[in-house]
Amino acid sequence: MDLSSHVFSSFVGFLTGPSNRRNLRLRGWIKAFIVFSVLSEIAICQTPPESEQALQLHYQDQHVVMDNGILQVTLSNPEGFVTGIQYHGISNVLAYNGSEHDRGYWDLVWNFPGKTTKVTKGTVDRIEATKLEVIVQNDEQIELSFTRTWNSSLDKAVPVNIDKRFVMLRNSSGFYTYAIFERLEGWPAVEVDNIRIAFKLNEDKFHYMAISDERQRYMPLPEDRVPPRGQALAYPEAVLLIDPREPEFKGEVDDKYAYSMESKDLKVHGWISTNDSVGFWQITPSNEFRSAGPLKQFLNSHVGPTHLTIFHSTHYVGKELIISFEEGEAWKKVFGPVFVYLNSFPQGVDPLLLWNEAKNQTRIEEQMWPYEFPTSGDFPGSDRRGSVTGRFLISDRYISSEYISGNGSYVGLAAPGDVGSWQKECKGYQFWTKVDENGHFLIKNVRSGKYNIYGWASGFIGDYHNDTVIDIASGSNIDIGELIYEPPRDGPTIWEIGVPDRTAAEFYIPNPDPRYTNKLYMDHDRFRQYGLWERYTELYPDQDLVFDVDADDYTKDWFFMQVTRKVGEGGYNGTTWQIKFKLDKVVNETSSSYKLRIALATANVAELQVRVNDPKTPLLFTTGEMIRFETRIEEQMWPYEFPTSGDFPGSDRRGSVTGRFLISDRNGIHGVYWLNSVDVPSSSLLRGNNTIFLTQPLAVSPFQGLMYDYIRLESPDPLYHITIS
Repeated sequence: MDLSSHVFSSFVGFLTGPSNRRNLRLRGWIKAFIVFSVLSEIAICQTPPESEQALQLHYQDQHVVMDNGILQVTLSNPEGFVTGIQYHGISNVLAYNGSEHDRGYWDLVWNFPGKTTKVTKGTVDRIEATKLEVIVQNDEQIELSFTRTWNSSLDKAVPVNIDKRFVMLRNSSGFYTYAIFERLEGWPAVEVDNIRIAFKLNEDKFHYMAISDERQRYMPLPEDRVPPRGQALAYPEAVLLIDPREPEFKGEVDDKYAYSMESKDLKVHGWISTNDSVGFWQITPSNEFRSAGPLKQFLNSHVGPTHLTIFHSTHYVGKELIISFEEGEAWKKVFGPVFVYLNSFPQGVDPLLLWNEAKNQTRIEEQMWPYEFPTSGDFPGSDRRGSVTGRFLISDRYISSEYISGNGSYVGLAAPGDVGSWQKECKGYQFWTKVDENGHFLIKNVRSGKYNIYGWASGFIGDYHNDTVIDIASGSNIDIGELIYEPPRDGPTIWEIGVPDRTAAEFYIPNPDPRYTNKLYMDHDRFRQYGLWERYTELYPDQDLVFDVDADDYTKDWFFMQVTRKVGEGGYNGTTWQIKFKLDKVVNETSSSYKLRIALATANVAELQVRVNDPKTPLLFTTGEMIRFETRIEEQMWPYEFPTSGDFPGSDRRGSVTGRFLISDRNGIHGVYWLNSVDVPSSSLLRGNNTIFLTQPLAVSPFQGLMYDYIRLESPDPLYHITIS
């Protein structure tokens, strides 16, 4: 018996079973040693796949096949759909049932403005090309171009010229794909909701899904979701598995949103056919072409087996992230390339370790970025890109007399805009990096163009924005010097709730209802469990949450989302949370106020109202209902001045807000971040006991509510600060 077989026959159950996930911290070093040993053996005894065969391009009736001797990729001609992938003895790793045009494809969702409401998903465009052109064909590379040129007679096609490219390299165990989208001047206005690549895999083969080290498992079958085997729950994507083919899944909830990931972490994901020891992966070596920055959450893989590469979507944000083109607006953007990678192991090696090998390949692809092989002039290589270096420091005079290193913070380049505008920017490219322990950063391989610098500091509220326009030219290397971020602060902290990390992850997340669980998330990421909104009413049956800053622990006593309360059969009420605190004295300065900072990790069709010491007094602050008006005129008039009720404040009785209410989605711990700064008059506070009331009054459904990131009350005392040396 060889080393890998012996090692894994002894330890595979120990390392991959449910108990392992409960003991990863204690046993992680064992797994690391075993993985290292096996991969070392594989590296020694198994050379990378190579073929003596030169690259070939075969023409068939209505198809074209790229063949490098390792795999063969069949595409429809001239539509450009991937209809077949032959690899490692499997005649087609893609779904063999149904239409061949429903196996591997680029698609998008779009609308003409005002033509349909955003309640619907709009028009789905499968991007059916009309022309094939062979761009490159030699012994080292094949590059195919499938194009569709728009004209006004194409009423079911988005008014964008689209060039889908497919590239195969010699001795490569996979293929690359990218697309060039272009609008010309004078074309009609249009809205685009979603842009993606989808692969539907052979469901008889691929049953194991892996999207991260902790988030991987055997998955149910698509037929398990269909009645009577499955029962639809509160929204169609969530299904209770009542009678699945495999008994191990009985009683679980399957929900594709439970497998979303942040863009910055979505580098490789895919499926494994354990019987064939074959893996199918999508590798994204850069997220520069994805919308809305590194924290935007995207779907990836889910039951099907479905495999997605999403470049743009409105999930977790809402209509603010619709790509809206004005009449006549020109635009061009390259999405990708991404690498569709297939790998395999010989008998005797645990096939689940294909995930580790795919991660190794991901590191190789990242080192190769930006790729040099794409022939399109719209994709610049490294010699046509620039870089920006600098140092990111934080100045908070109530914490330190010296500048604080921005260690762990994010700094990025995005289109010129306002504070936090990168969260909804989707027409251009974004380039982000993490700051090192000394505050230094390097943003490399930046496309030519004009950018602002944005950022946020780990452990501090708010967003950094430098409105100086940086013009990146081909080959330029710009040292921006020191960037000093001064987080919003008017005085010393009296009390605080949470951690300013742009998520609600640190708050109390309850166990799910045992009737509705996903076993993968029992020991981590519990916020991804189905139905947690209903646990609030169960935990607070008689009154809403009351939090004492002197006695309570936000990790145990602050529910992670302020949701509606279920009443009776199908009804819902808004909720009012209380924060209780004591003041030894009240600073009575007419020229200053206390400052309440409320950072929200997300909001969904909600409103936040703030009152102090009396829940029936006029509002001190409100965000107002999420704006959903039909015309921009109404938006410009908001907040209306004509309501006579004291409970509806005009603009003179509202605080400042960074950002706007945006729709979030399910199974997440954050959406779009925004910060509220509320002036609390000294006259409204008392020496001794005080209470802040946080009300979310909108209550039509169970999916309305807020997630807090961090709350802080600051004293107006101007003499407490430390002078920066």
